[in-house]
This record gives sequence, structure tokens and C-alpha cells, in this order.
Amino acid sequence: MLQPSKRKYTKEFRGRVKGFASKGCSIVLGEYGLKAITGGWISSRQLESARKAINNYTKRKSKLWIKVFPHKPVTKKSDEQVRGGGKGPVDHYVAVVKPGVILFEISGVSDEVAIEALERGAHKLGIKTVIVKR
Repeated sequence: MLQPSKRKYTKEFRGRVKGFASKGCSIVLGEYGLKAITGGWISSRQLESARKAINNYTKRKSKLWIKVFPHKPVTKKSDEQVRGGGKGPVDHYVAVVKPGVILFEISGVSDEVAIEALERGAHKLGIKTVIVKR
């Protein structure tokens, strides 16, 4: 799964997702793209699951680009711990996604195969998406 190799600060505040994407909202490398309609967090597990679904459907004949990266650490304390004691350890990493950002780009396969593959990948993500063409 994707995660940063090194961070300056290990823990982060949660923050909030507001506004629309101004960068990364156009298709640059591929022919088709998966664009986020709603904002939110996408975990590294969801990204990996969507990547596998797209690659398996295209039988690895396509070129796939992942345009987001999970930089944000999410902490979690175990269920048995009582209140207090500070912030918990890092549990997983997420990618913060604003509405309008391109998540995946694909090229090298026919139009029908690309659209179906991106639909299968979209089912694995926790946000609403739409397929766009260059």
C-alpha cells in the first residue's frame, strides 16, 4: 500500500475539505480519467483496491496513472485504552481529495474497456466519481 517514506511531523490535525480543486483537475497523461465529484478522504487501501480492479479488468495491457497520493496520517487509539494519554499512534494514511480532482488516468485500451475498468475501480472508492474523456 502507498504511504510516505519519511515525514517531518508524524501526526497531523484532521482538518476539513472545503472548496473545489484548482490543480489536478484536467487529464494530462491518459485518454480517460476518473474524476471526483465529492470531496473526502481516500485511504491507501481503497486506492490499492481500485488500482488492482482496473489492472485486472484490462489484463495489464493498459497504462495506468494514479494522480493522488496518501500523505495524511490518521491516528487511532485502541479500544481498550481509557481516556487521556495523548494522541494515538498512526494507523493508516489517506489522500485528501477535493471535488474536481482526477484520481486515475488510463490509456492504451479501447474505449469500452477503459470505461468499464474505471467503473469497476470507482466502486472501490468511498466518494462519488464520474468518468471523463480528454
